[in-house]
Amino acid sequence: MRTVLRGTPLELCIIGLIVVAGGCGVATSPVAPAVPGTPEAVMVKPVDVSLALNWRPEAEHGGFYAALVHRYFAEEGLNVTIKPGGPGVRVIADVASGASTFGVDNADKLLTWRAQQADAVAVMSPIQDSPRCIMVHQKTGLTKLADLATRRPFTLGINSDQPFALFLKKHVDLADVQIVKYQNINPFLAEPDYGVQAYSFSEPFLAQQKGSDPRCLMLSELGFNTYTSMLIAQREMIDEEPELVAKMTRASIRGWHKYLEDPAETNKYIHEQNPEMSLEILEFGVAALKPLCLPEGFAAERLGEMTAARWQTLTEQMEEIGSIKPNTVVATEAFTATFLKK
Repeated sequence: MRTVLRGTPLELCIIGLIVVAGGCGVATSPVAPAVPGTPEAVMVKPVDVSLALNWRPEAEHGGFYAALVHRYFAEEGLNVTIKPGGPGVRVIADVASGASTFGVDNADKLLTWRAQQADAVAVMSPIQDSPRCIMVHQKTGLTKLADLATRRPFTLGINSDQPFALFLKKHVDLADVQIVKYQNINPFLAEPDYGVQAYSFSEPFLAQQKGSDPRCLMLSELGFNTYTSMLIAQREMIDEEPELVAKMTRASIRGWHKYLEDPAETNKYIHEQNPEMSLEILEFGVAALKPLCLPEGFAAERLGEMTAARWQTLTEQMEEIGSIKPNTVVATEAFTATFLKK
C-alpha cells in the first residue's frame, strides 16, 4: 500500500509539476501546520495519486479536472495524475489490483467486475441520473422507449451485449426493429428511421451541429438508472488509508461543484488534453450534465450521494438480464457512504 511521506522540520515546500497524459497540470505542496514544540513547520510532501478515466477527457470527467485545475487536490496534499482512458481500458481491474490509485467508471461496470472478484468500491457518484439514452429524430414522433416497438421500419444502432442494451431488449418489444452494431452517428444523420445509443451530453450536440433534430429517450425513464462517473477505490486502501480516500473524495466533490457552477477554465484545460472536445461541445455538455448531477429536488449538498436501494435495484436488474450470476455480488459491498458524511 502507499504510505504518506512526511518531511523533516528543515524541508521547504516543494512545487511540483504533475505530468498528466496528454498535458501537464501544476500542483503545489501545501504547508502543514507547525508541530508543537518545534521551531519550524513540519512540511508534508504531496502524495502521488493516479486517477484512471474510463474514456478520453470530456464533460463527464469535468469535476475531477476542475479539482486539478483549481488546486483542490493540491490543497489536500495530493499530486494527482489523471490518466485518460479509451477503448478496452480496464479501469476497475486496475484499481482493484493497485495499478491505479483511483478510477472513474459506471455502476453497471463495477458490478460486472465485482462478480469477477475485483474488490473495488464506489466512494462517490457525481452523476445521479444516467446520461445513457437512445437518440432518435424528433420528426419520428417517438417520445418514449416503448414507442420503438411501434415504428416500422426502424433500425437501432447499439452495442447489443452492453447491460443497458440487454435491459432495453428485455423490457421493450424490438422484434420488428433491425438491430445493428453501433459505429458512430453517421447512419443516424443519413436515415430518418434510425436510432443510436448516445450520452445526452455528447452525441446530441454533434447531431445538432450537422443540422439534425435529435431527441433523447432516456434509459433511466425505463428504470435502468446507473450511477455514472463514480470515484472508485480499492477496498484494501479504504480500510488501511481512509484519510487518503477522504481527501480524494472531498477534493473531487469540491471540483464537481465548481465545474457545474463555473466550468470555463476547466473546459479550456479539458480541450487542451483532448482537442476533439471543442469548447462549444463542452459547454453544451456541462449544461446537459447539471440536471443529471442535481435532479429536481436533489439538494446541492447531496452531490456525490449513493443509496443502498439504488445499488440493490441495479444488482437485481443485472442478474435479471444475465450480466452477472445470481448471488455473486452483494449490493451493499459495492459502495460506501463513509466519505460522504459531513
